[in-house]
Amino acid sequence: MAPQYSTKKRKAITHDSPEADKLVLSDGGGDLHAGFLDGIISQSESEASSPENTDESAYDEEDDDDGLKSSEEGFDSDEIPSHDEGEKRTNNGLNGTAQSNLDLIGGDEDTELPPNHTVAEDANGNPRYIYQDIDPVYASDDSESPETTNTIGNIPLSFYDSYPHIGYDINGKKIARPAKGEALDALLDSIDIPKGWTGLTDPNTGKPLELSEQELNLLKRIQMNEVGEEGYDPYPATVEYFTSRTELMPLSAAPEPKRRFVPSKHEAKRVMKIVKAIREGRILPYKPPQEIIEEDVNVPHYDVWANEAPRPDHAMNVPAPKVPPPGYDESYHPPPEYLPDTKEKKAWEEADDEDRPKDYLPTDHSSLRKVPGYDKLIKEKFERCLDLYLAPRVRRSKLNIDPESLLPKLPSPDELRPFPTTCATIFRGHLGRVRSLAVDPSGIWLASGGDDGTIRVWELLTGRQLWHVKISSEDAVNVVRWRPGTDAVILSAAAGDDLYFVIPPITSPEVEDRSNTILDEGFGYASAKPTSDSMAKSPVTQWIRPTSARLTDAGVLLKTHLRSTIRVVSWHRRGDYLTTVSPSGQSSSVAIHTLSKHLTQQPFRRLKGLAQSAKFHPTKPIFFVATQRTIRSYDLSKQELLKIILPGARWISSFDVHPLGDNLIVGSYDKRLLWHDLDLSVRPYKTLRYHKKAIRQVKFHGGGMPLFADASDDGSLQIFHGKVVGDMMENATIVPVKVLKGHGVTGSLGVLDLDWHPREPWCVSAGADGTCRLWT
Repeated sequence: MAPQYSTKKRKAITHDSPEADKLVLSDGGGDLHAGFLDGIISQSESEASSPENTDESAYDEEDDDDGLKSSEEGFDSDEIPSHDEGEKRTNNGLNGTAQSNLDLIGGDEDTELPPNHTVAEDANGNPRYIYQDIDPVYASDDSESPETTNTIGNIPLSFYDSYPHIGYDINGKKIARPAKGEALDALLDSIDIPKGWTGLTDPNTGKPLELSEQELNLLKRIQMNEVGEEGYDPYPATVEYFTSRTELMPLSAAPEPKRRFVPSKHEAKRVMKIVKAIREGRILPYKPPQEIIEEDVNVPHYDVWANEAPRPDHAMNVPAPKVPPPGYDESYHPPPEYLPDTKEKKAWEEADDEDRPKDYLPTDHSSLRKVPGYDKLIKEKFERCLDLYLAPRVRRSKLNIDPESLLPKLPSPDELRPFPTTCATIFRGHLGRVRSLAVDPSGIWLASGGDDGTIRVWELLTGRQLWHVKISSEDAVNVVRWRPGTDAVILSAAAGDDLYFVIPPITSPEVEDRSNTILDEGFGYASAKPTSDSMAKSPVTQWIRPTSARLTDAGVLLKTHLRSTIRVVSWHRRGDYLTTVSPSGQSSSVAIHTLSKHLTQQPFRRLKGLAQSAKFHPTKPIFFVATQRTIRSYDLSKQELLKIILPGARWISSFDVHPLGDNLIVGSYDKRLLWHDLDLSVRPYKTLRYHKKAIRQVKFHGGGMPLFADASDDGSLQIFHGKVVGDMMENATIVPVKVLKGHGVTGSLGVLDLDWHPREPWCVSAGADGTCRLWT
């Protein structure tokens, strides 16, 4: 802060006139002028100097005040100070400017100074003195003139927030507030950072605070946790105050005094005094302060053993379990017979924790201090707490119930006979897989089709091949199905996109004639049907005779072509309708054919999901269509959707309807067999998982026997007893009775198809190993 000058000194300088200043410059020469400037420079330097020079400036101010008082005493007398006295006063602390002015004032008493004020009248008519502005006589072109210094003292700069200035300089002039740049100027200043820029503001001047390079280096070292003084060594060399060498001869040869070997009586008195104070309780030993744990009042705490009073012996009282006393093997130094040998130790280490007879291994230690920590201590204490916490307090009588009695009583398989148990006949002749087979309604013949493109008819009981025909050299025969009824013998077979109707030459001529008549009725209906606008559109398929004479001579009399590969063929119970399913056909995947009219219809314009199979209801005009995840039932007479059955399977492979029509079974590729009661729910009533691989085919016995079976890729057939009664209060009885194994697994495929004898409890299966088997 700038030094504060007294009012007397300001008065002496104020009375200086311009003529006196000129006189000083002319008479005093360069010395006075240099002294005047020197005083200004020294004053500015002292203001800008470090705080260490504050004491020296204060000391100079005291000297200046003393010199000023002595000069004023000279003004009161008429004596003129001599040159020596002037030098003495100069040496006592007056600067060159003030001393020269005092010499001029005291040197010539007759000279009158012109007044530096004018007299005017105020509002009341009293005289008012108006003084001229102080001229500091600073040269405007002086490049070494000091900067304007704020002289507001130790006052916060925030006091001047409501004023356009921020303080006053040494001459009493207002210091204007520095202009603040706009946001763009601040951005440019931040990009081009000047040397010494800190981004801070000086609280006294309001100007940006600039630091010197030395101060910046000091801040940088402090920020990096280094010593502020440059060149300081934090790890000086060790000064050995005592030498590490042991002197052979002692420094003093005087003998050791006796007091070093005799107990001190003074210390004994002090100790006994402390002991007496401890015994009397005036000195208490230090106890660490106990931690006060604030418990939550809202959280209830229950003491399990709060009422654990000793009870008399009673049959219903169960005391808490006690820890068994330790044995010899738990000692740290057990007898040798309790220590395990190498084999026992190895067996104990290799065994699982649950299989070990003991949780520890007896170990011998020479002393108790060599016993290591027990790593299972916390676990054992926790288990002990569980034993106490979960210990029964009252003996309760348990119900003695046999678990076997809770299971439903299933009839013995011997009581459920008859059902197939053994393989009676093996049919060999196909080259490759046998994809499909069917037993005719009379139960005499068996038809089969395979990858070799042939249809073969066998005698069921003997296994003799009666007839065969090759209907395709490129596509496999995927499906063979007999027409229901015994009045005619017609076999339908699907190979690729074509559906064939065959009359095998194995029956009597009368039956063959009736079969030919049924196949030829459609040609007469197609030629005699009326032509109208509604029927003007082209038919879906064409029913034609086979072009090959070889097929016609073999008995293949009728053929129709579809747009995609046929996988499923199912007949209506009357024998006039049949349905085909082509999963790759999209909207035309399901088709219903009328044999007597040679007519094909596609009832679904758009089907949700890929069709997998389709069946007619045994007794009602209901049509079932199975997609990958659902089965939909439609009323054909009303042409509406009746129900959506949800088996819950990921991919349905096949399904079959019970002969009574109220239940159906579903097989899936995810190894599940599902029984549905249509009157109970759309969800499965039973879910059976007995196979390790996908289920390919499921089938009910159609001759009135309570049997059904499924065929799987694991090469086995599962025979079930499924009893369905007409009583609504009684559920179906489902009992697995037999597993039939005999087919080999070829290319991850096992049994591909199965069928039941129309009257007997016989089952026929077709396998990927190229054989068919009759199970009786």
